[in-house]
Amino acid sequence: MSRFIIRTESAPKAVGTYSQGVAMENLIFTAGQIPLDPATGKLIEGHFKERVHQVLKNLNAVLSGAGSSLDCAVKLTVFLTDMSRFAELNEAFSEVFLEDPPARSAVEVSALPLGTDVEIECIATRQ
Repeated sequence: MSRFIIRTESAPKAVGTYSQGVAMENLIFTAGQIPLDPATGKLIEGHFKERVHQVLKNLNAVLSGAGSSLDCAVKLTVFLTDMSRFAELNEAFSEVFLEDPPARSAVEVSALPLGTDVEIECIATRQ
C-alpha cells in the first residue's frame, strides 16, 4: 500500500504537526478543516452558514489535491461548539449536497482551533 500525502496551496496550510490529507489506495482521509481563507490564513467572518461553506470549500480543495472532490465524500464528521447551530448546518449542507449526501456525524465540543465554531473532517474515495 502506498501512502500519498496531500499538499495543496488551494486549502489552508496545516497549523500544526499534521498533513492536510492522506490518500491510501482508493481512500482519502482529510484533516479537520476550519473556515480559514487559504489566501489570508485568517478565519472568515459572517454568518454561520458562510463559515460552513468555507470549510466545505477547503475540504473540496484538499480532496482535489488527491484527484477527488466532495462528490466522492463517504463520511463527514462535524465538530460544533454550539449544537443549537445544527439546523443551520443542515441548511448549508443541503445547498452543497443536493442529493445522496455522505454519511455524517455531528458532535458538540468545548473548543476548536483558533476559536472557531465549526470544524469538519472527511473520508472520501478517489474518482
